[in-house]
Amino acid sequence: MSDWPHDPDGEEGSEGMRKYDMAIIAKKVDEEEDFSLERDEFVEEHGDDPIRINYETVVPMSEIFEYVEPAAFETITDMHKAVGAAMREGNFWDYHPKGSDPEKKPA
Repeated sequence: MSDWPHDPDGEEGSEGMRKYDMAIIAKKVDEEEDFSLERDEFVEEHGDDPIRINYETVVPMSEIFEYVEPAAFETITDMHKAVGAAMREGNFWDYHPKGSDPEKKPA
């Protein structure tokens, strides 16, 4: 395990491995107060934070954001879309949804 600023599976990370990737990143922002949000400022503040991708992989958040295109996000939805696209682009996800709305996975 790398020397993370906090336990990737603790309450600041993935809540004991119950939450992964997008859910962990979303916990770092307040939907009401933080938007619009500058990508580079967000990465400067949280870039070293561990993000659990799956049961065996943890990466620093900055690694995911290397693939994030927009320089700013107007809403949390914009951020989710950009991070999802980045995670697919960077091959962080094993599962790649297809179809007209790839942001939504069937339950």
